[in-house]
Amino acid sequence: MIRRLFVCHGNICRSVGVQYILQDLVNRNKLAKDFLIDSAATSTEEIGNPIYPPMKAALERAHIPIGAHRARQLRKEDYSLYDLFIGMDEENEYYMRQILGEDPDSKIHYLMEYTDSPEEIIEDPWYTRKFDHCTDQLKRGCQGLLAHLVIQISNSKSGPVH
Repeated sequence: MIRRLFVCHGNICRSVGVQYILQDLVNRNKLAKDFLIDSAATSTEEIGNPIYPPMKAALERAHIPIGAHRARQLRKEDYSLYDLFIGMDEENEYYMRQILGEDPDSKIHYLMEYTDSPEEIIEDPWYTRKFDHCTDQLKRGCQGLLAHLVIQISNSKSGPVH
């Protein structure tokens, strides 16, 4: 089972958006049984809140199915439950490390590492108001991540996939 946790500041825009986009991709590729996909926040500001309405609208315009999301905060215990923690920017990485502690297995990464623009940062659309642009970035990141994972799955059915 491939276990991914996507992380952003509030868990109401980017991380939940990428969760739904990747889930849609794995569902359409009939890989859902191989994946556990979730999302979390580094802050406590939005805990319990649903996806932010403008982000939901952008995902719907992109034909991404939306689930019944409620924001939650990343927990130290999550480190043992997921293979990778994927953030969107430097602030996410900083706070993931604060919450999770040491990262001996190098599980903390950025989504855009899996694209041809690995240095690209996905800015928080709550501030920029660029929800459609953010959705496009998340889609590119998910396509790259899934391609990376499919190659690993086909190369090694028996070992862990990162």
